[in-house]
Amino acid sequence: MEGRRLWFLFLVLVFLSGSATAMEFSGYNYSDALSKSLLYFEAQRSGRLPYNQRVTWRDHSGLTDGLEQGVDLVGGYYDAGDHVKFGLPMAFTITMLSWGVIEYGEDIAAAGEYGHALEAIKWGTDYFIKAHTHPNVLWAEVGDGDTDHYCWQRPEDMTTSRQAYKIDKEHPGSDLAGETSAAMAAASIVFRESNPHYSNLLLHHAQQLFKFADKYRGNYDSSIGVVKGYYASVSGYKDELLWAALWLYRATDKDNYLNYVVSNAHSFGGVGWAISEFSWDVKFAGIQILAAKVSMDGLGRHREPVSASKEVLQQYRGKAEYYLCSCLNRNDKGSNSNVERTPGGLLYIRQWNNMQYVSTAAFLLTVYSDYLREAGPRYMVNCPGGAVGSQELLAMAKSQVDYILGSNPMGTSYLVGFGHKYPSRVHHRGASMVSYKANKGFIGCTQGYDNWYGRQQPNPNVVVGALVGGPDSDDNFRDERGNYIQTEACTYNTAPLVGVFAKLNRRAQPILYKSTSQAYSY
Repeated sequence: MEGRRLWFLFLVLVFLSGSATAMEFSGYNYSDALSKSLLYFEAQRSGRLPYNQRVTWRDHSGLTDGLEQGVDLVGGYYDAGDHVKFGLPMAFTITMLSWGVIEYGEDIAAAGEYGHALEAIKWGTDYFIKAHTHPNVLWAEVGDGDTDHYCWQRPEDMTTSRQAYKIDKEHPGSDLAGETSAAMAAASIVFRESNPHYSNLLLHHAQQLFKFADKYRGNYDSSIGVVKGYYASVSGYKDELLWAALWLYRATDKDNYLNYVVSNAHSFGGVGWAISEFSWDVKFAGIQILAAKVSMDGLGRHREPVSASKEVLQQYRGKAEYYLCSCLNRNDKGSNSNVERTPGGLLYIRQWNNMQYVSTAAFLLTVYSDYLREAGPRYMVNCPGGAVGSQELLAMAKSQVDYILGSNPMGTSYLVGFGHKYPSRVHHRGASMVSYKANKGFIGCTQGYDNWYGRQQPNPNVVVGALVGGPDSDDNFRDERGNYIQTEACTYNTAPLVGVFAKLNRRAQPILYKSTSQAYSY
């Protein structure tokens, strides 16, 4: 217990200093973390794998997806350790990957990973193009979570249902269509210079999907009941409509999209909700951060500010800074408006897969730190507990990333494959069984449970770059395959870290690293 107190005091001293010296006191090989994080998306690929596939324990899978419905739905990503292709978290994953490249593309390129980052995005957007078969039709899901969870099989052996589900005018899904629009709009910015034709195609789909989402409003989980037990849209669809409009504004610079964000700010909750989390479901904090950036830029690149719009965007900025202050523990004490932390200093939102909220917080803290720095020294985050500058935001982001990579009471990296100690029994079907490349013998539905699920040995395959659910509120972690609350990883956990790793790596370039698991000092 005494050791834990000393550890916590050390973290507090580092955090409170808020200086560049404290922030750069120690760190990790962020370049290696970046490379591994991008490798993870290759492990999650569905469809026919390309010739340059680097995760060699995977093989082709889901090659008949959509066949029964007469549509080609081969490709895309499995979201976690199972084999359903869920559209909403997949689209959020691509939005976050694209945002990371937009903000930190030069840093990703400096680490030699720009091509892999674009490949990770394009694997998702290629699938979305296929899934958007009509202006008002989007295929939302392939596979059924219930039947999928009855089986423990490699994706190459799947015998479970590959039923496909769609949204359309009669069965709307504004949240799903809105998030997919956001993903394609953000990706269109990424590909604008390297592949302008593809960029224009993505933007065309994004604009169509936004019109569909806005005209035919409704929650996608009301239209597709099978998704309720897995990715229910608790926040509704209004945040996704604002999210999509902001990304389309950023991609097109057209006033109508910004006007949509301003005119619907109150009725859609954009300036009403003060949120302390950001996730595949709840987008308000991300919306508010993007709107705050527009406010700092003076409402647009080619026009004078409009007073009414300026006022609303300032309100968005106020809510964005509420989120940041809550992460920094700088909101009013005793009001339950600050994010809880574990004794070791990790942000803690909820028990199940808490790391998803940590990685998104690290990303928003990092980008807002840059937005403040670019805006000039007069811009600060005005928290109730005191004004906060760019360096303190980045220091907080770095503290969360370093916790993930090993600076924690368990002394383990929660990014699989990074360092010398990391989870070895990840709740992941393909990783937990002998590779299809090594043994093409069929493994049946219950055979996987009988022979592989309960094994005490480490997984035969390492799902490198996966960010698992992470420790509990007391920093404890059980590395057990059946402990899916802590050991299952998801694409949307890792996606926000790509940009943050690149940013931290660029700052640490003058340093010679000792190893991928040991901290270094200046």
